[in-house]
Amino acid sequence: MSSRRAFLQKMAASALVVPAVSMMKAAAYPQAVNSVYDGPMLRVAIMGLGSYGSRVAEALLSCRAAKLVGVISGTPSKVKEWQAKYNIPEKNCYNYENFDRIKDNQDIDAVYVITPNALHKDQSIRVAKAGKHVICEKPMAVNAVEAQQMVDACKKANVKLLIGYRMHFEPKTLEIVRMRNAGDFGKILFFQGLSGFKIGDPGEWRLNKQLAGGGAMMDIGIYSINGARYMVGEDPVWVTAQEVKTDPIKFKEGVDETITFQLGFANGALASCLSTYAMNNLDRFFLNGEKGFAELLPATGYGPIKGHTHLGELTQPHVTHQTLQMDEMSAIILKGKKPLVPVDGEEGVKDMKIVDAIFEAVKTGKKVDLKL
Repeated sequence: MSSRRAFLQKMAASALVVPAVSMMKAAAYPQAVNSVYDGPMLRVAIMGLGSYGSRVAEALLSCRAAKLVGVISGTPSKVKEWQAKYNIPEKNCYNYENFDRIKDNQDIDAVYVITPNALHKDQSIRVAKAGKHVICEKPMAVNAVEAQQMVDACKKANVKLLIGYRMHFEPKTLEIVRMRNAGDFGKILFFQGLSGFKIGDPGEWRLNKQLAGGGAMMDIGIYSINGARYMVGEDPVWVTAQEVKTDPIKFKEGVDETITFQLGFANGALASCLSTYAMNNLDRFFLNGEKGFAELLPATGYGPIKGHTHLGELTQPHVTHQTLQMDEMSAIILKGKKPLVPVDGEEGVKDMKIVDAIFEAVKTGKKVDLKL
């Protein structure tokens, strides 16, 4: 396993040695994957060994400053499979009943919670009480009240809580943020976020309100909510929203199919966004200012992200998002690094407050004021 890891690290490093790297602004681009690293290593256990957990595990093989050392799952067969695949010792394997025992395991620094949304709060709080740092996949909870409880529990336990906002480390995204901060777009006027795909299996947990907390908004719509905030560079102060449901059998009560929503910002900027489980080919961000614009298409997929601004094409190289994310989160947890775009629990609470307000606006048909 160590030889495979070394090979992957060398390949990742060589792939990044291209002219485009030297042209990028250092402040906007996380440190590239490098074959030489002698700093601290974040030792991570993954909770939830589904498809996304597998994606994170594979990405960790290429990380410089983070590695997979443990698993938590309710499926014994998956635990055995991961043990063999990733060389995980038996003492670092847990199930959902006994994972509180990680408190006594000095080989695990953090747990990445990648389970259905409704389980995040309780599982994250248990991890925090066990004295381990928490990385929780988004959305961090099913509402803002639960999200704040997670933040409070982690503060009480003196551990960090980070949310799996992988796009906050994506190079093209960060270049747009850097350009906005530098004033290249002038006053920001408008943002559009389109987030959606046509969901298949009607029996999957994402269409179960008890597990997901909703429908498309809790899965894909969160990208446009969060994207509006980091692209505009402010938090919204009001929201309006409208829901359309064409298939009430697949999308039962409390499970949204399609929601359009609008956000207003204190500086006068507006955002118009779409969240849907009923349409494909929707993954676009567009930012417009008085002096220029930026577009990402695709904007949030696993990559490569593509984009351009009024100054030309964005050429930052693609690196696996989860690899960048985990290396940067290692630096945040172990070195106290401050990311250009926050990924802490407070950031996640803000998104959940907006989600709550969107659902309220759909229900009431009224504009809902936001206090983030």
